[in-house]
Amino acid sequence: MKIIKYINLKFSEMVVLALIYLVLIVNLLVFKDNPAAVLSAFFGITYTFLAGKGNPVCYLFGVAGSGFYGYLAFHNALWGNLILYLGYYLPMQILGFFRWNKHLKKEKNEIVKVSLTQKDRVILFLTTILFTFLAIAILYIIQDKNPVIDGITTIFSIAGMYLTVRRAIEQWQVWMVVNGLSAIMWFLIALNGVKVYSTVVMWSVYFILAIYFYICWRREITNELHI
Repeated sequence: MKIIKYINLKFSEMVVLALIYLVLIVNLLVFKDNPAAVLSAFFGITYTFLAGKGNPVCYLFGVAGSGFYGYLAFHNALWGNLILYLGYYLPMQILGFFRWNKHLKKEKNEIVKVSLTQKDRVILFLTTILFTFLAIAILYIIQDKNPVIDGITTIFSIAGMYLTVRRAIEQWQVWMVVNGLSAIMWFLIALNGVKVYSTVVMWSVYFILAIYFYICWRREITNELHI
């Protein structure tokens, strides 16, 4: 019970997480999924659950998940995702761990959540769109297998991770785009015979969790404003 309290997951969330783990085990043992895909999904989904709860421990799982996902990106010629995970996510997750620990609520292992100003939202949106077009052009040149989706997910992920470290609710809106497109990208890869079923499951779960935690964070921030 102390562990459950420390990671501050609801019982229903623990049940859902356990069921997801079961699906990953079935993928590994029955469908002979790529072990790296299974481990990437395990660490990544655990990271997302804990990040959604505002728990700094999430970054420890994030570092491991990034390593395995980088391996998958390398073997599937997704160069944008490879650079993103190994060159950006890893150092940002280490930074995030220390930043989040400085903004914990009193008597809770949970961060104080914030929302961006309208000016910050506009600047972030315009900057993200500009660099997205630039990334797509570069990925076309280096013959990326899926330059459009890879370019969008790469740049939007950079913005999403930045917002995550800042503890901003807008991160979940960005992750909805990233996770939805990434699920499609890996589904197409799986259709070509590559055994990355757990990666498809991972991104699909990410997409659902982004919606769920956006609602949770919005409710919490709204309630705190009325206290």
